[in-house]
Amino acid sequence: MTSTPQAPPSGVRTAQPEHLGHVIFIAAAAAMGGFLFGYDSSVINGAVEAIRDRYDIGSAALAQVIAVALIGCAVGAATAGRIADRIGRIRCMQIAAVLFTVSAVGSALPFSLYDLAFWRVVGGFAIGMASVIGPAYIAEVAPPAYRGRLGSFQQAAIVVGIAVSQLVNWGILNAADGDQRGELLGLEAWQLMLGVMVVPAVLYGLLSFAIPESPRYLLSVGKRERARAILAEVEGRETDLDGRVAEIEQAMKSEHKSSFRDLLGGSFFFKPIVWIGIGLSVFQQFVGINVAFYYSSTLWQSVGVDPADSFFYSFTTSIINIVGTVIAMIFVDRIGRRPLAIIGSVGMVIGLALEAWAFSFDLVDGRLPETQGWVALIAAHVFVLFFALSWGVVVWVMLGEMFPNRIRAAALGVAAAAQWIANWAITASFPSLAEWNLSATYVIYTVCAAFSIPFVLKFVKETKGKSLEEMG
Repeated sequence: MTSTPQAPPSGVRTAQPEHLGHVIFIAAAAAMGGFLFGYDSSVINGAVEAIRDRYDIGSAALAQVIAVALIGCAVGAATAGRIADRIGRIRCMQIAAVLFTVSAVGSALPFSLYDLAFWRVVGGFAIGMASVIGPAYIAEVAPPAYRGRLGSFQQAAIVVGIAVSQLVNWGILNAADGDQRGELLGLEAWQLMLGVMVVPAVLYGLLSFAIPESPRYLLSVGKRERARAILAEVEGRETDLDGRVAEIEQAMKSEHKSSFRDLLGGSFFFKPIVWIGIGLSVFQQFVGINVAFYYSSTLWQSVGVDPADSFFYSFTTSIINIVGTVIAMIFVDRIGRRPLAIIGSVGMVIGLALEAWAFSFDLVDGRLPETQGWVALIAAHVFVLFFALSWGVVVWVMLGEMFPNRIRAAALGVAAAAQWIANWAITASFPSLAEWNLSATYVIYTVCAAFSIPFVLKFVKETKGKSLEEMG
């Protein structure tokens, strides 16, 4: 499932399906998993302070409840490929949809802090599955001529999911008169925020019944005619369908199943290229980007911003995230991966440094001084913009391209695992670090962003315009 398709026969790249709109619908439906990924990752932002207050817990325990979902993410991502190879991509999506739905209901109606944490893990498992299945399915179903653009639907859906969750949280909070524990529809506002995810989760499940199975999977289980029919549907009847079927079957026969052992070598356990992939994943998280989506409302409230306003600022940050992602999608193939990463790192250093400076001032009547407050707000948006237009997209693009064919699947798995671990470390540590010294916390993120520049310059090679076979 995670292997890379071979180049299509001459003429296939330009073949167009008769109903391009239907193909776009298929990709968009699969990308709903990405929407849920983004929504679930960000929706907890609206419940953080209410959970702290309801269960009377400290920052360390609160951080574990927030971050525990990432354990489920790691397990879901690690097992999704094997599940999909055994029962199919569509069935895997349907399992994820059910888990999303159950997690939303359980999180909205917890009996205690412990079962809330459990439902977070269940939701995390679904996130992990969706993060693997969506891109893989789209790559296998999309016509070669449109694969890049349709593949970008996943990342676009993630950032839209983040934005929508922030907007929903803001609307619910306003309806509850700015009180996260205010009652709405018989529930506290924060419970309703978590429960609303039932709607997109059910929609994801319903859409999965309206899209075809991957031709690659169908061929792997001997359903040749069905695979041929779907290829005609998505690539156009003018395509040499028998040739495409034969090509996919040949590629499947010649695939090398990469294993962990293939990654070993060099003087530091892993091959150097694997360490570079791990480095990209770790730097992507260590700049503190998920603080902006897990804790932004709490952050703004901690420096005196009204709760309703803090949710609005979180929403505007999500809109900036979408804008940056669109910029990256436009320029990643034009100016290259390395230049975009370096531009992003420089911008992040400036934004994070300004935030660190602003948060170093003492609060006056529970608020930052006016100048520092505006600097912190603008700098936070600058940071998110530069992350989104660079590392948010570039890292995933490079991880898919930079490894040699024979180790790509295993190396990508290790790099993704490193990313989840780094994500967990930042998410779990922020509340305690912020209590210790918020300004110093942002200095740490600034230093990480600064170190990413020489890392890219020295170790990361440009992959723009190169075939996957040129990677080794």
